[in-house]
Amino acid sequence: MSKKDTERIKDLIHSLPEKPGVYRHYDADQRLLYVGKAKNLKKRVSSYFTKTHDSFRLRLMVKQIRDIQFTVVKDEREALLLEKNLIRNERPKYNIQFRDDKSYPSIAIKNEKFPRVVFTRKKINDGSEYFGPYTSMFYAKKAYETIVKLFPLRTCSLALNQENIRKNKFKVCLEYHIDNCLGPCEAHQSEDDYMKNIEQIRNILLGKSDMAVNYLKEKQAEFEEKLEFEKAYDYQRRIETLLNYGEKNTVVDVSIQHIDAYNILSVPEKAFITYLKIRNGAIVSTYNFELKSKLDESDEELLMFVIEQHRNDRDEEENANEIVIPFAIELEGPKLTIPKTGDKKKILDLAFRNLVSQKQHYFDIKEKQAKKESSIERVLKQIQEDLRLTELPRHIECFDNSNIQGTNPVASMVVFRNTKPAKKDYRHYNIKTVQGPNDFASMEEVVFRRYSRLLKEGKELPNLVIVDGGKGQLSSALKSIDKLGLRGKLPIIGIAKKLEEIYYPGDSLPLYINKKSESLKVIQHLRNEAHRFAISFHRNQRSKNFIQSELDQISGIGKKTKEILLNEFGSVKKIKRASLEELALFIGQAKADKVLRFFTS
Repeated sequence: MSKKDTERIKDLIHSLPEKPGVYRHYDADQRLLYVGKAKNLKKRVSSYFTKTHDSFRLRLMVKQIRDIQFTVVKDEREALLLEKNLIRNERPKYNIQFRDDKSYPSIAIKNEKFPRVVFTRKKINDGSEYFGPYTSMFYAKKAYETIVKLFPLRTCSLALNQENIRKNKFKVCLEYHIDNCLGPCEAHQSEDDYMKNIEQIRNILLGKSDMAVNYLKEKQAEFEEKLEFEKAYDYQRRIETLLNYGEKNTVVDVSIQHIDAYNILSVPEKAFITYLKIRNGAIVSTYNFELKSKLDESDEELLMFVIEQHRNDRDEEENANEIVIPFAIELEGPKLTIPKTGDKKKILDLAFRNLVSQKQHYFDIKEKQAKKESSIERVLKQIQEDLRLTELPRHIECFDNSNIQGTNPVASMVVFRNTKPAKKDYRHYNIKTVQGPNDFASMEEVVFRRYSRLLKEGKELPNLVIVDGGKGQLSSALKSIDKLGLRGKLPIIGIAKKLEEIYYPGDSLPLYINKKSESLKVIQHLRNEAHRFAISFHRNQRSKNFIQSELDQISGIGKKTKEILLNEFGSVKKIKRASLEELALFIGQAKADKVLRFFTS
């Protein structure tokens, strides 16, 4: 992730509202990576970037995040349902665990003769119908218990079909005797009557409880006409049970089947528009638009522009025939609804709450960016003034050497842009032309290699170069600067560690910067980062050389065999612990015997 992207993500997180809602992570190509819900959007989203994650997949996803969008909702239940609908319809890359609905309970009508109705967390692609997911285990069980109380069904897995029933292959079980099943296995209930019950269960699960109530009333009337008042009373109790069952499995009312909703909130030179896609009583998609007003367009003009563009960008079947909007616009085609009360007005209110958060989000980012830019500019000007530079040091490079008793001499170069590390631009160097522990000559080599390459490739030079060391290291670096004809074109200084002395070319007396100065803090950060980078690289090189030297001592073991051993076992330590059989599996019996004898002798 680039520095610019990292800073942008930090700004996004900083301005997120501390409200319940649903967030979406997008990659650099605006592909949806992940949809999640949160009690507190700010705390939940920030946790992705502030915690250490054990999951490799989660770490991989976080590295790809380049944009974050969110939708504010009323409470956790709405967040849960909206999250599920978005995942089911948008198919985000990293929401794999939700694709088969394992996360939430559902109710299924099985694809079989005399279908069973089962409570499940798992979807199987076998033609069965699945309803849900439900907001919680409590609501799912409540729905299931209501259904089986109203319409007794079989719970067995017998292969019920007309042929088996005709041949009397099955006998009724205890469920029949306690009135939990009407006995279709012995033809006590016909398939037609059984399927009528299934149809009413389907209506209830779809939110069409009124159709099931009408069916039960018809059955009640039939028994009253037959003067079977006990059975008629039983149906009366069923009707009361169903009327008391009011749990909805949607964010919005199930009567709102197929609409698109848009709302707008404008500020000077800017407009925010939220789109909500409602299908079968649920919000299945949401999107936020930002427009920059060029000619002081009205809200009506901006809203009409977005709706036209949005509908034209999608397939025709994706667009609803009804659009809910806050005020009248001129738009041909779909039905335009401007609700003042009711559920459609609640949808617009939900969109508006989201817009208020979007607006605050936008201004919070602008305010923080302005403060950050102001702070960076102040520090850069302070460095320019303290070091007597002709231009702001937006691009600074710092060099350091590392060796221990002359072994594995290496060097590092780190880059800061606008006072912050630009780690993708860091470079390390193996010293090629210097024998033994000669820091001065090593500094001369790496400075020459760095800037001769930049000149050759036509890339920009830094505004400031820092070498870790005093007059000696600075003089060595200047030799390369002179060879390249960059004297006077490339500002360069040295910093000595003990007293934080700043040395300039041709000046024997050092400059001392105030210990509390922000300039010195940036320079120290550069020096420490270059030292850290050099030390870590040096340790890696020494470790590699040690491994190679041990394996090199084994007679009859060549480079290819060493590579095979290291690739398979990972380290010399593990090679030492391997048995003869394990070694022979990869390098053959003869070579395995040589390796084993070397490490055990």
